[in-house]
Amino acid sequence: MPKEIQPENTTRAMSYKLWINAPNPMVTVFKTIDVTNIVKVGKRKKLKFNMLLDYCIGKAAENVKEFYILPVGEKLIQYDYIAVNTIVKNKNGDINSCDIPFSSELDKFNCDYLKYTFKSYENCIDTDLSKERMVIGTSAIVNTEIDGIVNIYSGIFNNPFLSWGKYRKKFFKYILPVSFQFHHTQMDGIHAGEFLENLQNEIDKL
Repeated sequence: MPKEIQPENTTRAMSYKLWINAPNPMVTVFKTIDVTNIVKVGKRKKLKFNMLLDYCIGKAAENVKEFYILPVGEKLIQYDYIAVNTIVKNKNGDINSCDIPFSSELDKFNCDYLKYTFKSYENCIDTDLSKERMVIGTSAIVNTEIDGIVNIYSGIFNNPFLSWGKYRKKFFKYILPVSFQFHHTQMDGIHAGEFLENLQNEIDKL
């Protein structure tokens, strides 16, 4: 069950003081990742590219403790579990937000991914797990290649967020530029770098 914790009792105490009331506390990091293995595994096992990438994102985050603490308003909330969000184009051609509970078992995550995204597609509703889990947001603009995205800061949505476009072929590899946005109260650049390195490692050993 998520619970409020006192910032002074965490390793984020100084960052909380510096950034919780900053006009724009978000940081965006850009990295080009090699997604060749995702493309190969997806084709071989007939699994969706975005599902596999979302799974690797969850795997990369699950052992980074900063992902389990999130500023919500002026409170610091501790979570026990994470979820990975994806954007679904519903049957009416509009979009819905869909949170998928993360499981380190690929088959389980794939089943949940298909179940939750179909529910959002068919019923045209959002699936929100933010009261139960720390949600990692994602957004894919799959109809074009992009070099990066910087999101506006609304002051409401503080969750870490990854975005990407269409992957591209470079010689014998497939590469994908990824933007990773995070709240500076939640983590520092060193933690973001650790996560992005984890992400590449999880892709490579998928």
